[in-house]
Amino acid sequence: MAYDYEYFKKEILSLTAIDLNSYKEKQMKRRIDTLISKHKIAGYDKYVQGLRTDKTLFEEFVNYITINVSEFYRNPEQWKLMDQQVIPELIKKFGKNLKIWSAACSTGDEPYSLVMALSKHLPLNNIKIFATDLDKQVIAKAKLGLYSSKSVLAVPDDLKKKYFTQVGGSYKISDEIKARVEFKEHNLLKDTYPTDYHLIVCRNVLIYFTEEAKEEVFRKYFRTLASGGVLFIGSTEQIINYKEIGYERKNSFFYQKP
Repeated sequence: MAYDYEYFKKEILSLTAIDLNSYKEKQMKRRIDTLISKHKIAGYDKYVQGLRTDKTLFEEFVNYITINVSEFYRNPEQWKLMDQQVIPELIKKFGKNLKIWSAACSTGDEPYSLVMALSKHLPLNNIKIFATDLDKQVIAKAKLGLYSSKSVLAVPDDLKKKYFTQVGGSYKISDEIKARVEFKEHNLLKDTYPTDYHLIVCRNVLIYFTEEAKEEVFRKYFRTLASGGVLFIGSTEQIINYKEIGYERKNSFFYQKP
């Protein structure tokens, strides 16, 4: 079985450009085995054949292994800090046209949260978020902008009233917020990173990566940031060797490039 999984990883790299070696093997293998069992497919070899020929199966696979759990204003106390300290400092340092990257943005909850948070400090036409994800299906969902009531639970009431319309049991985000975000496919482990960004938001994604892959991404983020720029990570994450990379720690989840 171990040999089969090694073969499977190589085939997936060739098919999707997703390197499963960079993900924690136990967790990822369990997710893939669950998916194979669901379709009653006999082993990795047959599953790879199915992925090559069945578009629906292929898209389900990519969507399933690129872990997409997101919500607006996740961990509200950290967004409060963003609102009260981080955004005002960045505007003071870099001006009104901030370069912001929401990496591994999933279904768009995070970049749209960023637009709303920034809208308290800047006119909407000054706000532009570059948002990327590996999975084109979640990018399509993000562009649609329709969310469950659970997803929008932590959105401040004034912003929910201003920027969302209730559609049945769901909430649709306004076109004026959507217009401030540019979505693009991007593989954190393979693709070129942008440069000179003032804020990078990447939360609760790298926990699934190996320590080596995690460090590589944190180093690339450091190179992407402009001097004085800030990286905002998730409440389940930490950069153990942040000093060695060059970051200064502003607090538990915000790291700054000097």
